Amino acid sequence: MAVSVEMPKLGNTVEECLISRWLKKKGDSVAVDEPVVEIETDKTNFEVTAPVAGTLLENFYDEGAIVPVFSTLFVIGEPGESTESFRPGPNVNSVSSAPCEPASGRSETGTAKPSVVAINQDTSSQPTFPFSPRARRFAADHNFHPEGVRGTGPGGRVLEDDLRAHYHASSRLSGADINESDRSVAAVGQDVPPLSGEIETRISSIREKIARRLRESLCNTAQYTLNSSAYAGGLLLLRARLKASVGAPDVNINDMVMYCTVKALLDMPELNAQFIDGRICTGQEVHLGFACDTPRGLLVPVVRNAQALALAALAQRVKELSKQAVEGKIAVDDLSGATFTVSNLGNLGIESFTPLLNPPQVAILGVGAIQLKPVRRNGMVEFIDSIGLSLTVDHQIIDGAPGARFLKVVREKIEAVEQLCMI
Repeated sequence: MAVSVEMPKLGNTVEECLISRWLKKKGDSVAVDEPVVEIETDKTNFEVTAPVAGTLLENFYDEGAIVPVFSTLFVIGEPGESTESFRPGPNVNSVSSAPCEPASGRSETGTAKPSVVAINQDTSSQPTFPFSPRARRFAADHNFHPEGVRGTGPGGRVLEDDLRAHYHASSRLSGADINESDRSVAAVGQDVPPLSGEIETRISSIREKIARRLRESLCNTAQYTLNSSAYAGGLLLLRARLKASVGAPDVNINDMVMYCTVKALLDMPELNAQFIDGRICTGQEVHLGFACDTPRGLLVPVVRNAQALALAALAQRVKELSKQAVEGKIAVDDLSGATFTVSNLGNLGIESFTPLLNPPQVAILGVGAIQLKPVRRNGMVEFIDSIGLSLTVDHQIIDGAPGARFLKVVREKIEAVEQLCMI
């Protein structure tokens, strides 16, 4: 008996996912729990596996399609079984001349609609072909809406690569094709010859998400950064003692700094906040985000209720989330809801940097490398181990003095880490 498999809902806020790669093709045999298709959201990817053994009778969406959750993805059964009863309604692969829908693919009431969009509504002069979801997104991001483009997809469907090629071709128009008002703008691109052996790579959905979030961060906040440093002797001594102890938990410098940051947020909860729709939302729970470098780009896993964790438990949870993020298996809900974020580039030798806010959070702490720093003590100059700290704050919510006081508290916690940490 044929069995259908739906697009899973990977998080509370996820309404649709992108088909990134089919691992099996129509007619292939599949075993139980064998991966069939790889899907992705803006933050993570996921393999949809076969619930039963059999033959892949049909897959209903192309690679690159954006599919609403709970839509039928594919059918597994015995050769010769019909799949028509499982076929979804109008979908992203359909060719349609319907009027354009909003870019989000949803109506004003929030009801999901088929992701089918025509290039324009005026079909009097040139034929109209549908955009793929990725092509619609490219068109919206670049404000580029050419007419009569026939794509390379099924039924002339315009793919992102088709639109990208037209976009780059149009940006290299000769001066005769540009009116006077546009001449100065176009000249900027004309002066730059194409690179020899230039290779264009399609940007990933995660990369698009990162870029969009960072632009929004800079546009919608009033960011300033405070730089300081803390004596790191206690961090190094505690780390060395733990490494030398048999059966001691695996705790690194970043774990200790994050633990100290949580304690500082409990002392100054105004930094443990979110700025949403003109309101400041603070709470007793510290949901601590941390920047994680992965093969697919920057992700920020979230340790929920970090204030309730001892140092060893915090370190273990950070390692679990980091591993899931690097492997692309982290749940979407573990990538949202942070009230404060820590970003550590010290392991790469960075002494200080300007971390960017992750709205609606109002602050983020950057952690630099530990290095020798000269200080004056008792009339003498000594060299001490010092760790760099950079705090970026939204001036709309937190003024300079409160931000500086918080950084001072973080510094004090770090310098007293041996007494603070109860493992």
